[in-house]
Order: sequence, then structure tokens, then C-alpha cells
Amino acid sequence: MSVLSGKKILLGVTGGIAAYKTTYLVRLLIKAGATVKVVMTPAARDFVTPLTLSTLSKHPVLTHFTNEEDENDTWNNHVELGLWADLIIIAPATANTISKMVNGTIDNLLLATYCSAKCSVYFAPAMDLDMYKHPSTTANFDKLASYGNLMIPAGDGELASGLSGKGRMAEPEEIIQFIEQHIESQLPLRGKTCLITAGPTYEAIDPVRFIGNHSSGKMGAAIAMELATQGARVHLIMGPSHVVCQHELIDRVNIKSAQQMYDAVHEIINVVDVAIFSAAVADYRPSNPADQKIKKKSDTLTIKLVKNPDILASVGAMEKKPFLVGFALETDNELEHAFAKVEKKQTDLLILNSMRDKGAGFGVDTNKITIIDKDKNTSTIETKPKTEVAKDIINEIIKRIL
Repeated sequence: MSVLSGKKILLGVTGGIAAYKTTYLVRLLIKAGATVKVVMTPAARDFVTPLTLSTLSKHPVLTHFTNEEDENDTWNNHVELGLWADLIIIAPATANTISKMVNGTIDNLLLATYCSAKCSVYFAPAMDLDMYKHPSTTANFDKLASYGNLMIPAGDGELASGLSGKGRMAEPEEIIQFIEQHIESQLPLRGKTCLITAGPTYEAIDPVRFIGNHSSGKMGAAIAMELATQGARVHLIMGPSHVVCQHELIDRVNIKSAQQMYDAVHEIINVVDVAIFSAAVADYRPSNPADQKIKKKSDTLTIKLVKNPDILASVGAMEKKPFLVGFALETDNELEHAFAKVEKKQTDLLILNSMRDKGAGFGVDTNKITIIDKDKNTSTIETKPKTEVAKDIINEIIKRIL
């Protein structure tokens, strides 16, 4: 999965022959999972049609502050556009537009949006050889960089004038690669390795039946995705679950029993920086699972249970342990039990759920949690989607390990 997945990208197209390449760029951005809106300068319409880019982006292409064909139509708010974008790409960026960006000359919707933006701005110069080398142009490149803008270097090749040299706009694939690499280099968990357990465990009674619980694995999967989104290499050890969790940085190991989860954890625990235990692990298992299906012969059936290994406690007792995050699901005296678990399991953070809170617990798409640190300081995250709760948890971890 690309780091551009889910990003809101504003593509600014200016009046250069390289504008035709933006059709391919829009397609690649959409393929990467981004939402794309296009703003064109009036001159850009001479090189590529708004209809083409609107069809590819599935959004109206904007050129002017108002609809020239209907003076009563809604004003295109450049401030809202600038604030909507997670990042802006100006490609091609002509010498004329670059000069205006440097000097704050706002004579079209794109430049007004650029000056209103709070996000990262990438620009891909495209111009003829002599224009590219001109002292005013190189000075403008430096000035834009000093403003925090990021230049995607032009390539060498045949130019529209017939000359050959520097000034050819980077190819769409190169633009995508440049932006992805830059974003990845800024991710706070880049270079970190994390482990997370998720879902239930099933403890066999016989080949057909098991002891389990109602955990869906949704919270753990959301955390795994957020870890990967923040740049971490993630080892997800997942109990039986239908939840899909796919990302190029996530290595998923599917297990069934608590013992299998214990073994999988201890295979890699010594190489991880952060370990998060969100799985709902069965505390007990049948001592002697039957080899064959147990037949219904009497009105009662007695099953002897024995304790499962305590995975969280086993990691908490390690001399050199990773940053350790546990989960606790309680039904009564929640804080009292959670504080005791922090001490017993030696966690750095404990995430407390209560089954009494509406919108929290197993199977639902929302959660309400209390985060408890090892000094028993608490902070409560009110009910919200589990994907958002995952971000809050990871941000709390980042504050403590970086």
C-alpha cells in the first residue's frame, strides 16, 4: 500500500507543454489510493482539457474563482481548497508560475490556493534549457525551497524547442516515487519494528468444539494499520478473525491457540522496539482435548481447565523488554483492576476498556478507552471509530519513545 493512500492531493497544472503528462499523473495518484482535485491556470487549458482531468480525477476541474458561464454559481473558495489538501503538487511548474509563487503574485485561482495552503507543496519544473539555467530561475528555485517547498528535479532529454538538456519535467512515475520517498523519510516510526497481537484465541475441546470469546480483532488490526502508516515494520499475530489487514509493512501470522500465540511472540520479541498486546487471550484451556468428537452421552459434561501462559506478563518480566503496551477489558472496578495489572504485568502503557461503556468492547467499530501509564496517570479517549482510537494510542506511544 502506498503512503499516498487516503491522502487528499491538490494537483496544480500550469501552462506548459508538459501538462499532457498530468493525465498519467492523475491516474497514478488515484491508483495509489489518493483523492485528487485539479486546479488549472487559464493557460493550462491550451495544453490539456479540463474534461480529461475531471474524468480521470472524478472531480470537477477548477480554473477560475467563479463559474464564468453562470455568475450566480458558487464561488470557488481558494482558502477551503488549500486547507482541504494534505499535499499540493504543481506540475508542470513553469518559470512564470514559479516566479509568481516566489513573489506572491496572485492572479489566478491556483496561486491563491497555493498561498492559502498549510500543507507540503511539491513543484516539478518544466521549461526550456536556457530558461532552466537562467540566474533568475535558479534563484527562484532556492527561494521556493527556503519557503519550505520541495522541488522535484527536472530531467535531461529532448525539449519542446528541439534542444536537448535540463528542463524536462520529471515523468509521472518519478514524481510519485519522489513524493513517496519524502513522506516515508518523515514518518516518525520509520526504522522501528513493532509487534501486535490481536483477535481471540480458540482453545480446543475436541476437533469440532472450542472455548473462545467474541473478540473480532478490529481494534488490533486498526492499530497495526496505524503503526504501518507511521512507517513501522509490523508483526501482527492474529487469532481467528475475518478482519482484513493488508499493508506492505505488515507481516501477519495467523494462530489459533494461546500457546501458539505465546510461541509466535517469543520467536520475535527480542528484535522489536514496541510490543502491543491487544488480543483477547483465553486464560484457560482444556487440559486434555479429545482426539475425536465428543458424543452426547449424558446430561452434563465436565471439562478440566488449566491455565494458559500469560504472554503479557512473560514479556513484562524480561530484563531487556520493548516498550510494552497491554490491554485490559473489565466489567467492574475498572480502574482498580487496571492499576493492579500495570504493576503485575510491568507495562509502560495499559489501554483500559469497560464492557459497561456504550460503543466499546467486542465486535463494534467504535471504542472508548482510558490510557494508563506506569505511574498510573490516566487520560480518557471518548467514544470514536476504532481507526481514530488507534491513532490516539500510537500518538501516545510516539510521544514516549521518540
